Amino acid sequence: MLQPRSSLSTFIATLQSEGRITFTRAEAIAALGITEAAFLKAAARLQKRHTLFNPRHGFYVAVPPQFMSWEAPPPTWYIDALMRHEARPYYVGLLKAAELHGASHHAVMEFQVVTDKQLRKIRAGRSWVTFYFRKDLESVREGIVERKTDTGKMKVSSPELTALDLFRYMHVAGGIDAVATVLADLGGKLDGEKLAAMAAHFERACSQRLGYMLERLGHAERAQALHNHVASAPALSWVTLEPVKRGAKASTPKPIERNERWRVAVERHPEADE
Repeated sequence: MLQPRSSLSTFIATLQSEGRITFTRAEAIAALGITEAAFLKAAARLQKRHTLFNPRHGFYVAVPPQFMSWEAPPPTWYIDALMRHEARPYYVGLLKAAELHGASHHAVMEFQVVTDKQLRKIRAGRSWVTFYFRKDLESVREGIVERKTDTGKMKVSSPELTALDLFRYMHVAGGIDAVATVLADLGGKLDGEKLAAMAAHFERACSQRLGYMLERLGHAERAQALHNHVASAPALSWVTLEPVKRGAKASTPKPIERNERWRVAVERHPEADE
């Protein structure tokens, strides 16, 4: 009988020959007919060699040779399988989604995922897989699209959902300057009617800030339906362009602009990277 280490290596090689790179601990133990202790010992050896990656308890990813120096393949290769293992709905969002839609000026080192459960971030080789929480994920289902990957598929936020998320989670998107930089490109990909429909599932302040920025960046026509949605509110409150960080004291500098159309008070104009 093969040694457990050799058996696990053979099992992984067979999976890869079938176009798979992910498996569960239970699946491997059943296929190899070995004990859990033997599996864990064999898996530990392969992890030390950087040929196996264990991002979550009981879930493993084979590391193809071209990614051994990274210690893990790109998250796009396994995120869908990982979230099925976690039994959670999800979508790849924020700056990573913007990059996938061709609207990012910088390499995104954090692979950002939105899901309906608080999950710890994962060190994934050279980057991090970071999870952000949205309780009512089902409400934005129309804004989630499938994208093909090298190993199958994954779920990604549409341009419209991405744009709104950038304002909802501005603190993790790098602040208003980073958001303005992304929106300068992403704005041209937005469908105004879809954007307004998706805005119904967001805080109204997100729509106000997004609408103001779209007009400022030259995408006014794509913001008209969004403005119709915002204007339907019986009493629209004023908001600052940059939300106050949680736990921070509200600052009271005099706004340099008070935009009546969107009811947005601007303390400084964002600077988008060229």
